[in-house]
Amino acid sequence: MQFDDFSNQESAGWGITSPKSGDIVANALKKEKVLKEILSYQEDLRAMLAKVDTTQKEVDKLVSGNETLQMYIDNLTVQMAKRR
Repeated sequence: MQFDDFSNQESAGWGITSPKSGDIVANALKKEKVLKEILSYQEDLRAMLAKVDTTQKEVDKLVSGNETLQMYIDNLTVQMAKRR
């Protein structure tokens, strides 16, 4: 066996094939598409979070208003009970 026999097998590279340029471009385009989708989803989540925060503030205002009204009703009830 001579070393010249191995010269033809160099292109095989121990069974590892190098990616073709078209594969690299296709993979890059797929990755770019996925990244754009991720960024879009992040923006959607930010918008939803802002809406949740706004809604939570409105709920807190309503709860506070309800507590104030309940205190007013309780005071009126006590005053009415004293008059009888």
